[in-house]
Amino acid sequence: MLETLRTFYRSGQTRPVAFRREALTRLENKIVEYQDRIVEALHADLGKSAAESWLTEIALVLGEIRYQRRHLRWWSRPRRVGTPLALFPSRSRIVRDPYGVVLVVAPWNYPFQLLMMPLVGAVAAGNCVVLKPAETTPHVARVLQDLVEEAFEASHVCLVRTNHEGLESLLEEGPDYLFFTGSPGTGSRLMELAARRWIPVTLELGGKSPCIVTEQADVEVAARRIAWAKMLNAGQTCVAPDHVWVQASVKSAFVQAYAKALAFLFRDTAGLSKESPNYARIVTDRHFDRLVGLLSGARVLLGGGYDAPSRFFAPTLVEVSEEHPLMQEEVFGPILPLLEFEDEAVLVNRLQREPKPLALYYFGKTAGGRRFVEQVPSGGACINDAIIHLVNRCLPFGGVGKSGLGSYHGRTSFETFSRERSVLESKRSFDLKLKYPPYKIVKTKWREFLGL
Repeated sequence: MLETLRTFYRSGQTRPVAFRREALTRLENKIVEYQDRIVEALHADLGKSAAESWLTEIALVLGEIRYQRRHLRWWSRPRRVGTPLALFPSRSRIVRDPYGVVLVVAPWNYPFQLLMMPLVGAVAAGNCVVLKPAETTPHVARVLQDLVEEAFEASHVCLVRTNHEGLESLLEEGPDYLFFTGSPGTGSRLMELAARRWIPVTLELGGKSPCIVTEQADVEVAARRIAWAKMLNAGQTCVAPDHVWVQASVKSAFVQAYAKALAFLFRDTAGLSKESPNYARIVTDRHFDRLVGLLSGARVLLGGGYDAPSRFFAPTLVEVSEEHPLMQEEVFGPILPLLEFEDEAVLVNRLQREPKPLALYYFGKTAGGRRFVEQVPSGGACINDAIIHLVNRCLPFGGVGKSGLGSYHGRTSFETFSRERSVLESKRSFDLKLKYPPYKIVKTKWREFLGL
């Protein structure tokens, strides 16, 4: 399979901008055609509503395709750069060179969006692509397989449904680039395998993304935005607020505002129950049991209910200590741990010692938020909001340290899946003899004139 893709890539057919734009157009048309099937598959695997499936998965991908296609010709142009006088009469330029065959590995929490978004960038940059969807969401994987087979030639883009061992075997065959989204543990293992074959990587991982609510915040607005961000996909989002630090003076007000926010978000007739049509479900029994176990020893302030047969887990606010198990791993569910702080400087010092998270959310005065963001590193950040920074295609999305390596979205995707290649062109008719031995020029003032 990889050899077929390599042969197609070496033929040069993926290089012309017209070919890339046509491929993106076919992908867009197929997504529009398949949108009902995609929504049904997302509901079958994750219990997502049609509106949430459209907003958080389909619409983002369609927007990315149109953005890439609109700017592709401009991004692909060679860039002229200066050439020192010592190289006269040469000219220099930088071209964007695709890597070749790219392997894209997607997770289960946004199984459509997180496979398609890297695909768009890889195709726009001129690569051939192998797609590996998540095993945990089989309904989406089946739809994706049909969609990809109809949108692309098998020698250009193909999809493989394999387990972890099969993925490692695929890496051993040596694709030219690896793009992985998933857990830090799996990402570390795949990066180790890629390093043995000198395969460059982008890793989109996760981490414990904190929210900070200060006494200067509009507590009701903060609680509503945090609740909305946390409850997307039932908390199964890599950039979801993992836990919230609330200043002691507004702690009670925040708890009340959070309860009010949940009632506002789920005000349909079913409310917050296992019949709720606008609330996703936990993906598997294993993940459900893990969340139930994490509740042990926590003081439940709101929610806490669940239903095992339907894998419904109610939005839950708990008060915990820093030593509680909820604070030792990424929650990745609708449980929001709450911790109290008094002094912002002390909190900054504490967060600086933690692994760098994928996102950081600050609620308070804008000036205070800017200072906080400067002092506490993270992959991305929002001041007085949460999650929505990833919607802006002009902002690179990615982690730092344990939360990821590299970034994508918008132009950054095009640049991630291609590399800058330096090209210098010299004239055949002019050959400066001074550059050859015995290098007398280095003993004269000419070297200063030539900038050597």
